[in-house]
Formats: sequence, structure tokens, C-alpha cells
Amino acid sequence: MGRKKEFDKQLVLKKAMDVFWKQGYEHTSMQDLVDAMTIHRRSIYDTFGDKHHLFIAALKLYEEMLETVMTEKVSEGKNVQDKLKHIFSISIAAEEPGKGCLIVNTATELSSIDPVIAEEIRSFFGREEQFLFNILLSAQEQNELSPDADIASLASYIQNALVGIRVLSKTTNDNEKLDRIIEQTLSIIK
Repeated sequence: MGRKKEFDKQLVLKKAMDVFWKQGYEHTSMQDLVDAMTIHRRSIYDTFGDKHHLFIAALKLYEEMLETVMTEKVSEGKNVQDKLKHIFSISIAAEEPGKGCLIVNTATELSSIDPVIAEEIRSFFGREEQFLFNILLSAQEQNELSPDADIASLASYIQNALVGIRVLSKTTNDNEKLDRIIEQTLSIIK
């Protein structure tokens, strides 16, 4: 009979996510993960598999958390501009300036060398673009946007700008500058 796990899987996964987020995949050792997760190395392997599998699980947890926050932020918006500003605000409201976005950090660190990670990043970006498209479609149906607006192209444009803001938020603490960029970006929506 195996030993019962004496830890909260989601809690220790979040701890691993935080380590990967701060240090990146390559600069994170198994010992770093053992120390942060406060469980035995064997428990990590038994529960999550190797470092790569643990990283993918942590990345998926981050994606789920971000998607939840984005959905909540959209519900706070009164109109399409407001909803999109709320989504952009997530990127500049980081608890730790300079930490950036785990998805963007991962895309720049691993997408060109790890096909599994590259596919996960593409999948997330695709879902995010679809999410933005749905916001724009709803706005178009409610006559907030012109019926002639190419909302597929607009969703791609906004998603690209959102990734850009995530990169900039990693390199600057100038939230006023980021706010101006967001305002200018969203001025295209009419």
C-alpha cells in the first residue's frame, strides 16, 4: 500500500510555477523546486513527472489563472473599450515589477527549442485571440463597432499589442507610459 500524499497538489504546483516564473526553465534546478515546493524530490517525480512535465503543468496552471482573471475583468467592463482596457491592465498590475508574463517569458526562452512548449504557447495565444474576437463580435452585435469592421484582423492586432505590453511591462515600471500605449492601441476601435 502506497503512502498517502500529504500535500495540496495545486498549492505545490503554484509554488513551482512561481519559481519557473522568476527564474525561467533553464535556470531552475530540481533542488530549487524541492526547496520552494517543500516536498521531497521523489514526491515531485511521483506526482508530476520530471522537470519538463512539472513545467508544463505549471504553465497550464498559469494559463488557467490568466484566463480566469481575463474573464473576470471583461465582466467589469461597460463597453468594448472598457473591457479591453481591463484586459490590458492585467499586464501592468504585476505584483512584482520585472517578473513579466510567464507565457511571454516561456515563448522567448523555449519556443524555438522545445516543440511541446511551442505548441502550448501557440495554443494559448490562439485561445486568447479567440477570446478577444468574441468580445469584438459581441460589441459588433450590440452596435458598438461598425458592421463593416474586420474583427478577425482587429482581434489579431489587439492580441499582438497585448503581447507587446506584456514584454514592456517586464522592462519598465513606467505605468503612465504603458497606459498611454494602451490608450493609443485601443483608439483604433471605433
